[in-house]
Amino acid sequence: MHTMFDKESHGKTIDALTAEFETDSERGLSAAEARRRLDSGGYNELKDRPRPGFMALLWDQFNNFLIIILIVAALISLALGEYVDSAAIVLIVILNAVIGVVQESKAEQALEALQKMSAPNASVIRDGVLVSIPGREVAPGDIVMLEAGNFVPADLRLIESVNLKIEEASLTGESVPVEKDASALLDPAAPLGDRTNSAFMGTMISYGRGKGLAIGTGMNTQMGMIAEMLQSFENEQTPLQKKLEHLGKVLGSVCLIICALVFIYGLFRDTHLAQAIGGDFMAYLRAEEKDIINLFMTAVSLAIAAVPEGLPAIVTVCLALGMQQMIRNNALIRKLPAVETLGCATVICSDKTGTLTQNEMTVLQGVAGDCQFKVSGEGYVPQGEFFTGASANDFADAQRFQPQEYPDVSLLLRGALLCNDATLKEEPQDGGASVWRITGDPTEAALVVAAAKTGLWRDALNEQLPRVQEIPFDSDRKRMTTIHRVDGAPDIVAAVGSAVTAFVKGAPDVILDLCTQRLEGGKTVPLTAEARATILAQNHGMATSALRVLAVACRPLDSVPDAPVPEAVERDLVFIGLLGMIDPPRQEVVEALKVAHGAGLKCVMVTGDYKDTAEAIARDIGMFKPGGLVLTGSEIENLSDAELAKCAERLQVCCRVSPQHKTRIVDAMKANDHVVAMTGDGVNDAPALKRANIGVAMGITGTDVAKQTADMVLTDDNFASIIAAIHQGRIIYANIRKFVYFLLACNVGEILIIFSAMLFGLPIPLRPVQLLWLNLVSDGAPALALGMEKGEPDIMTRPPRSPGEPVIDKMMAISIGVIGIVDAVAVLSVFLLAQARYPDHLAAAQTMAFITLCTSELLRAFTARSETHSVFSLGLMNNRWIVWAVIVSFLLVLMVVYVPFLQPVFDTVPLGLNDWLLMLPFFFISPLTMEVLKVFARRSR
Repeated sequence: MHTMFDKESHGKTIDALTAEFETDSERGLSAAEARRRLDSGGYNELKDRPRPGFMALLWDQFNNFLIIILIVAALISLALGEYVDSAAIVLIVILNAVIGVVQESKAEQALEALQKMSAPNASVIRDGVLVSIPGREVAPGDIVMLEAGNFVPADLRLIESVNLKIEEASLTGESVPVEKDASALLDPAAPLGDRTNSAFMGTMISYGRGKGLAIGTGMNTQMGMIAEMLQSFENEQTPLQKKLEHLGKVLGSVCLIICALVFIYGLFRDTHLAQAIGGDFMAYLRAEEKDIINLFMTAVSLAIAAVPEGLPAIVTVCLALGMQQMIRNNALIRKLPAVETLGCATVICSDKTGTLTQNEMTVLQGVAGDCQFKVSGEGYVPQGEFFTGASANDFADAQRFQPQEYPDVSLLLRGALLCNDATLKEEPQDGGASVWRITGDPTEAALVVAAAKTGLWRDALNEQLPRVQEIPFDSDRKRMTTIHRVDGAPDIVAAVGSAVTAFVKGAPDVILDLCTQRLEGGKTVPLTAEARATILAQNHGMATSALRVLAVACRPLDSVPDAPVPEAVERDLVFIGLLGMIDPPRQEVVEALKVAHGAGLKCVMVTGDYKDTAEAIARDIGMFKPGGLVLTGSEIENLSDAELAKCAERLQVCCRVSPQHKTRIVDAMKANDHVVAMTGDGVNDAPALKRANIGVAMGITGTDVAKQTADMVLTDDNFASIIAAIHQGRIIYANIRKFVYFLLACNVGEILIIFSAMLFGLPIPLRPVQLLWLNLVSDGAPALALGMEKGEPDIMTRPPRSPGEPVIDKMMAISIGVIGIVDAVAVLSVFLLAQARYPDHLAAAQTMAFITLCTSELLRAFTARSETHSVFSLGLMNNRWIVWAVIVSFLLVLMVVYVPFLQPVFDTVPLGLNDWLLMLPFFFISPLTMEVLKVFARRSR
């Protein structure tokens, strides 16, 4: 008995396969045998690569250069008895790690819930009885029943097929449903797309019915093979990860150099050391032990000042908050750093169907006799009206009419509804709402909805005009025929002259060639050459408007044939009319594309549709611009990688492409230094999703493999949600820059204060514990509040930033240096004035220096909300988080100054009103300097 996937089942007979799998094509497996096979071979589900355990996730959070330096600083502080410093650093490190682990775990749990929602059921024969089971419980050897609307739950060798068509786009990229023939015996080497006697896991039955033998389940399916291939792909670091890693190494190196310089300079500043070098150096060290330890602690505190301890935690919190916002906007981010990567996306390669369009074919216009009409309404909701004289989608000057009043239009809609196998049903949803769903071919469903808009419903019409015979659709004939008794419709009997009528639906050119008459005013008249030319022109006009056009005709029959023959029935037809339909664009996509173009994003449509349709839709939604390039899959095949990369800058529409072409398109864009977001829903899309900088899977129509591979999952399959996610990504990166700017400006100021004091032989203006309190309170909380900014108004009118752009660019580096110098000048000025006021009270001067630096940094937090916009144009109170952060931080600063039992811990003394009046002008020097720097930043941008 086979438990593995049979790769050559399409080349074997049914009898050979049922014997091989020890099953019966009529009775199926027994329940006990199916359970045994599931226990031994595993469930029918795709397995993701083993996820890292808690300790591995935790290690990833600690494996960071900045974090390692902080841990070393904590250990040194602990060894020197500075328990408060050590505990504070450890707390920050642990907070950062826990937040990172929790957020990544939440994302994975949300994705798992989404996958469970899309898990289909399966109808199988067990012990000779048809039962419905979860798809994951299908076992090798099961006999599976297939009907229109079902997902194929496993890889099957078909045993029976009745007009069976399967949508295999998710696996092969073939946009047209594939006709299946269970009786076919194929060459074992037949490619996947040509295996007409097989059905594959994850594809969908669009028409007909069938029965199949499960020859592969779970990872032993075609989908599973692709999923397994993906396990070898390595994840690339995101731009933010690379930049923060580089920044951490630079800051860490600077810290070590500063520590060494300060310590060595402090030692050599004392002339006793110079004398000791020539004498008893060890005796000198013993004599000066206390001063040397204090000097060493000063160096360590300076290193602590240089490292923005809160940066990793604040970055993580900012990304986590951005992730939560994106989930509310229908974008599920699987990995935390991918939130930021969206902010530097330069190209979006988007599927058309369901992403740019509604994935709901809709009849927009038609012609019957001398009546040309348009239909309002979208999607599968049967609400809309019929108009004559409408232009495009503008119904303002059109005349509303009732199709029942026009016999030709009425017969056209009834013929389209009768010669049809799709169904439309209203399904109740939670909360009392309902949704309209179709079963069957989407094109036929559009005809059913159009008829329903006039009050025609298939069940009622079939009862009035029962179907008695049919000739199924055939891709060679390009048409379908149904035969009905029409006694219940006197107007049809009068029009065609018979109580038995055949309705034929199909390609307009094919149907027209079979017609000798046409319907006009409810009567049959000869089809002249002039009328034929007019109909062909009408068909061409609809087709060039990106509409898919179907023709409907009929033929009176003398009686119901026992076995209708196409050649006998489908001749001398009476032409009734044309119906043109389209998968309409999503309403929000046009505006989203305007925003994307304004943001400098290049948008490319990638679709399996024909060139004319794809280009017309791209023009309608504003994606195709003058000078743009359209490439078909065959043209892409004929281009080398270098030639494709050269074409990539002009590329706007890719049509008739297979999922394999998507990877080449991604590589071509990346060769031009683009950051690419690629959408996909199929199994074969997975390599392209993995290859792209941001892989975007569809949450509704996407396969499990696509969702597991992607960086982001759209829960509404909507292009506009991608733009919203990119908007949020830009906000997040801008906020990260803001608090990096704010934190480093604070830290550089602290370094210059300490270093300058030592250089000029002054006492240290700030105690180590005061520096740590500064970084934890006055720096940390406002920096976190900066991460809550909602974004500047022009953020989506700026061009995408270069992926190679550093977090700290030239202008920011200059500004950090200037602000650091201004802070040092202001604080040292206050310190010197305080020393003059309190010549024998160093703690009072240090307290005033501490208050001055804290307050000026807190005030500067308001101006740090934008690198270019004035604080007055943004509004002081627009970010309530920063208001509360500044208030709370200022109260905590006052607490260590005025609470008696904290004064000895922080080496502070209470200050009087005159002291505050002395410090007051110096509070505003740093914030005003930043506002002046914004003027230069605006000019440079």
